[in-house]
Amino acid sequence: MKTITCNLPDSLYRALLERTRADQSSCDHVVSMALSQCLGKPMHTLFQVSTSAALVEGLYQGAVEVSRLLGHGGFGLGTFIDLDGEVVVLDGVCYRISADGAVTEVEGHQLVPYAVVTRFKTEFTIGCHRLRSFEDLVRVCDELRESNNVFYAFRIDGTFSRVKTRVMRAVIEGTGLKSAASAQAEFLFEKQQGTLVGLWSPGFAGSFSVPGYHFHFLSTDRHRGGHVLECMDFTGTIRGCAMNEMHVSLPETEEFLKADLTRDPSTDLLSAENDHESK
Repeated sequence: MKTITCNLPDSLYRALLERTRADQSSCDHVVSMALSQCLGKPMHTLFQVSTSAALVEGLYQGAVEVSRLLGHGGFGLGTFIDLDGEVVVLDGVCYRISADGAVTEVEGHQLVPYAVVTRFKTEFTIGCHRLRSFEDLVRVCDELRESNNVFYAFRIDGTFSRVKTRVMRAVIEGTGLKSAASAQAEFLFEKQQGTLVGLWSPGFAGSFSVPGYHFHFLSTDRHRGGHVLECMDFTGTIRGCAMNEMHVSLPETEEFLKADLTRDPSTDLLSAENDHESK
């Protein structure tokens, strides 16, 4: 994020203040949107289907078609109806990683209950040689982030000596996320070329997004993938961008509209993310 100082005619300044009051938004937002339109440079926007709180409470029914999802971005991740597999969106294509390990392209009419996508465009990049662990990878990504209060997307391309992933299995409707995670399938891949599709969300977003880092893996040959649990000895390139705008599409199902989503989902989200450690 950059700060600029400039002079405005009184008429534009008054119009700016009127717009911020009418939209109940900040000057930063209105000016950024105006510059985006004037310069023909779209702002990075995160588009999300449903919320993490809904996932925790077992609301896994279809909300948005894949074709609509891809209309908002060609880079992202998510899950399928009844948690039947992992979503990886990469280079404008939506892939399903199934619990049996199969990777398939997803047709546009299929529905997803939860997903997050963006139009990825590199803002910063770094070449890395021999990052030995997932913790090392997180440390480098932390150094690339300029703020803890906006969203980030990370695309990590290269070679891994080992990647450990998990894939959710289909569950009975209403099964909570914490219980569902205990039945996940796990895979260990060695000497893999591929891509990590990653998102980082601020802590304050925990009621509707997964706080911290969330990575899905897809091999270059599109035969292996899943939610990343561990990775070792990475050599390649880390690219990323910040996102200051977020659009959330909420389901219109009766289950979602009547659900009690007031409970803090943070503990169950953390348990689901780290469930493999107890195995």
